[in-house]
Amino acid sequence: MTETFAGKVAIVQFPGVNCEYETAAAVEAVGAEAGLFRWNEDPGRLEDSLAIILPGGFSYQDRIRAGVVAAKDRVMDKVAELALAGRPVLGVCNGAQVLVESGMIPGIHWERIDLALAPNIMTDREGYFCTWVHLRCEESGCVWTRRFSIGSVLPVPVAHAEGRFVTEDAGVLADMRDNNQIVLRYCDSGGTVEDVFPVNPNGSVENIAGICNKEGNVLAMMPHPERATWLRQIPEDLAGAWGRKRRLAAGRADTMEGEGPGRAFFTSLIGT
Repeated sequence: MTETFAGKVAIVQFPGVNCEYETAAAVEAVGAEAGLFRWNEDPGRLEDSLAIILPGGFSYQDRIRAGVVAAKDRVMDKVAELALAGRPVLGVCNGAQVLVESGMIPGIHWERIDLALAPNIMTDREGYFCTWVHLRCEESGCVWTRRFSIGSVLPVPVAHAEGRFVTEDAGVLADMRDNNQIVLRYCDSGGTVEDVFPVNPNGSVENIAGICNKEGNVLAMMPHPERATWLRQIPEDLAGAWGRKRRLAAGRADTMEGEGPGRAFFTSLIGT
């Protein structure tokens, strides 16, 4: 009998991704079971999965542009089918790029691509940028943000060269606002959304860091919540409440192994 992913969070392992194991560790930290699913396996094995995560990295070496080759893989047909049936799907960084390139995000017009994740625009440089940013939760109706209060602020790292949400159609932005699809925005440590670098680390339109589909079960986000799952992962000099919590925990190993700000994305999934 073919093994299935029943009850497991399936983490899709495209060639070139590099965050699958730390994503699995974040899932298991909240008591769920994770399993790696290789891109060339039988997509039918995903049928009974609890949820699906597309992790970060450089699928297919980001050839042509980030995420576009993986978006055409046959496994994405099954992911789209399950998402339409209500299965929770999370795309982080490269995974977000795959969801956008596949048309699953924003999912307003499935017959066309409404968004792009363009190269970063920064004040004094271009290309790959890695830092800690702050996010403000704008919507808690998404499956992946149910544990957040609207307006709550959390620090999470970003690491990408193509992460700027853009669209040529102003109507798409209006639709996303009307549908409560703009879930996360870049902000400062106090929660102020300001379209300046480095608050907005890539020039994303309206400071968008994460977008869900209309139904709220699919989330594409550029920052990496799996890299902020434990308190020990937070830099000591980080501004804001989480930075203060990290400094107070210095020297206390048990406290350092406690919950980090990114863990709530995964606890939102399992409802604990």
